[in-house]
Amino acid sequence: MMRTVYRKTAKGQAEIDTRAHRLLPRLRQALILVDGRKTDAELAKLILTEPEATLTTLLTDGFIEVLATAADAAPERKPEAAAAPAAAAPARKAVVSVDAIRREAVRFLNDQLGPAAESISIKIERVKTMPELRPLLVSAAQLLVNVRGADAAQTFTNRFLLDEGR
Repeated sequence: MMRTVYRKTAKGQAEIDTRAHRLLPRLRQALILVDGRKTDAELAKLILTEPEATLTTLLTDGFIEVLATAADAAPERKPEAAAAPAAAAPARKAVVSVDAIRREAVRFLNDQLGPAAESISIKIERVKTMPELRPLLVSAAQLLVNVRGADAAQTFTNRFLLDEGR
C-alpha cells in the first residue's frame, strides 16, 4: 500500500487566505489540515467525513498536490518497532492528557481570539474524551483561519491536532 503526502498549491493557500473559491466547510477544514507532512492515512484520521473523497476533490480541483509517495512496508515497520515501547506510555497518559490538551487549547484560543473564543472554548471544556474533542479542535482551527489567518490556524493544528499521543 502506498502512502501519499500532500501539500497546498498556490490556489489552496490563496483559498485559505481569501476564500475566493468558497469551498464547502468540510473541504476547507481538510485543506487547513494539509501541511506537507501528514500522510493520507494520518489525514484520514482527522477528516471526519469521507476523507478519501475529500482529498480526491481537493486534488482534482487543484487545491492540493502530491508532494511524495512511499510504500509503507519496510520503512514504517522499523519506526513502529522502535516506537512501540514509547507508544505504550503515552497511551496510558492519553486519558489524563485530554484535560491538559483541553486547557492548553482553550488558553491558546483565548490568547488568539479573546472574547470570540468563548463559544468554542465552552464546548471544548465540556468534552471528556479525545474522540469528542477532535472535531471541536478542527472547528477551532477553522475559527482561527477566519479571524487570525492561516498561520495561527496552522500553529494550532500542529500543536493540538498532530500531538494527540502526548
